Amino acid sequence: MTLDQAPRAPAAASAGARGVDAGTDRGPRLRIAQVAPPLEAVPPAGYGGTERIIHELVSELTRRGHEVTTFATGDSHVAGHHVETVPKALRPAGFGGDPSPYLHETMEMVLAREREFDVIHGHLEWFNPILTRVTRTPAVATFHGRLDYPWAREVLLRAGGPFVAISKSHAATQPTLDWAGVVHNGLNLEGSPFSDQRSDALCFVGRIAPEKGVLDAIEVAKWTGRILRIAAKAGHMPHEIEYERDVFKPAVAAAGSTVEFLGELSPADRDRLFASSHATLMPGHWPEPFGLVAIEALACGTPVIARPVGALPEIVRDGIDGFFGEDVETMVEAVDRVDGLDRAAIRSSVLDRFSGTRMTDGYEQVYRRVIAGWPSSRRQATS
Repeated sequence: MTLDQAPRAPAAASAGARGVDAGTDRGPRLRIAQVAPPLEAVPPAGYGGTERIIHELVSELTRRGHEVTTFATGDSHVAGHHVETVPKALRPAGFGGDPSPYLHETMEMVLAREREFDVIHGHLEWFNPILTRVTRTPAVATFHGRLDYPWAREVLLRAGGPFVAISKSHAATQPTLDWAGVVHNGLNLEGSPFSDQRSDALCFVGRIAPEKGVLDAIEVAKWTGRILRIAAKAGHMPHEIEYERDVFKPAVAAAGSTVEFLGELSPADRDRLFASSHATLMPGHWPEPFGLVAIEALACGTPVIARPVGALPEIVRDGIDGFFGEDVETMVEAVDRVDGLDRAAIRSSVLDRFSGTRMTDGYEQVYRRVIAGWPSSRRQATS
């Protein structure tokens, strides 16, 4: 399926599909496997976009009456059934090595039980194609990270699919792939705090990595004379560790009182940071596949000032939810313009456009489309 075909209405699930029975108000009840990476818990204690999305999806699918089994770390807390892949999430426990053995073991656990499911949904990034290729059960894989690497096209074309992208921009980096759909991320953001009382401070939330643009955020703060509060996760890969040590920490030290580094915050503390800030800075220069930080900030009524890269123009309405700037200078100019935006309207819009229920609607359509189109030769192998 090409990119322009992906959003079409789903075909009805085959009447002969294994284990599909009546049960929900949106169609047949499904037995669904959700496969999470072993690096973070579901949901994560701190930073972890993929795992937050999995948790939201599992919760809503279960609420709708589907039978969901989540393959995730032992310290995860999910609705439905839970299969432990590792006792504790690897990254918070200090693991910084190659996670490949753990990902292989996760896939083996899924394959050992594949006959129990009507559809398998993988979230294993570059291990996704292996899982969708070898399983006999209908399967689909969501990529949550970037796909624009020079080698990616050949790898993915050989692997086949079907795949899900998390934004139109994301899918457009590989337009010839077998896309089962484009499903924007969504979260239950109704409980996000909102206040008309704001500080003059700016905030930056994310990872300490060069592509996230944290140094540009510091420059914006310097030029506007505002405090920048940084809530960011330290990377665990060697190049990220080096960047934090050799670039980020010296930049923070040189900025003096301009920067407050808060480290990695809990979700509740992160929301309070958004809600008390003048604006959120997202000056990254990489093709952001989605941008959860953007919808989290907007749900608190906090405008976003960002580079117009990746999926951000699909989320932030320029001049309504915030402003785009191609460089530090234009982002500096946008900071004072934020006062003219309607923060209550910003919040109301994002709660509707990027809710967990809308995301789950999209994935239900994808599951039924994949089940209906799964080759009978593969399905029969497990009958």
